[in-house]
Amino acid sequence: MNKNLLIFLAFILIFSTGSLLAANPKVLMKTSKGDLVIELYPDKAPITVKNFLAYVDDKFYDGTIFHRVIKGFVIQGGGLTPEMKAKSEKRPPIKNEANNGLKNLRGTIAMARAMDIDSATCQFFINLVDNPRLDHVANDPERFGYAVFGKVIQGMEVVDAIASVPTTTKGMYRDVPVEPVIILSVTRLQ
Repeated sequence: MNKNLLIFLAFILIFSTGSLLAANPKVLMKTSKGDLVIELYPDKAPITVKNFLAYVDDKFYDGTIFHRVIKGFVIQGGGLTPEMKAKSEKRPPIKNEANNGLKNLRGTIAMARAMDIDSATCQFFINLVDNPRLDHVANDPERFGYAVFGKVIQGMEVVDAIASVPTTTKGMYRDVPVEPVIILSVTRLQ
């Protein structure tokens, strides 16, 4: 082969490899307080990202609310309607990937779950501050942690605006925004 052809083939190989290693998937979350762009980390949390994107693709999150807002801690959403009714969960609980090395730092998004380690379905939370107490420490139920699977890369001012809304108690739910903070839509950007 001649030298120019080898250079051309090397360039094509480098360019195509770069495309394969392209940026992580991103989603646009439109809320009644403004828009967020969230980058997802499928290399660190493949099961969680696949689950989240399946809900995104099904438009499951559209019309849900941030039903739990705790200033200085988290905002949680993705499972309740403005009437405080749980949306029927279409998918079974997923394996908890909290042991993936990612930390619950300000701006990261993680899966909400019940006491059972592998009970996460559709609900998620965004960390308002660094929350090391939510990180994976050990494989026992009390210290397993919450699986981080992405990070807000645009719109932290919107997250902070949500965090500052007045809250109340509604039925069995505490820390509920007085005025619903609605997730209008969540769509893939790439």
